[in-house]
Amino acid sequence: MLALTKTALRLGTRGIQWIAARQNHSKHVPDFHDKYGNLVLLGGALFCVSVWGYVVTQTGIEWNLSPVGRVTPKEWREK
Repeated sequence: MLALTKTALRLGTRGIQWIAARQNHSKHVPDFHDKYGNLVLLGGALFCVSVWGYVVTQTGIEWNLSPVGRVTPKEWREK
């Protein structure tokens, strides 16, 4: 990257435009993320939603969202 920056600073306006045009015309070969990125993202989201759906509905965890109506004060006792 440093060499590219030095070269770009030494070149004139036409040279920079030539480099940009050359890079734009290069063929893009699809890599793993181009081929499977959305599929992996959707699979992960589906897995996450299904696991949390199971946890919320089937495990019987009491989430204690609000203590109102469940907490009763104890009787005061004198020593």
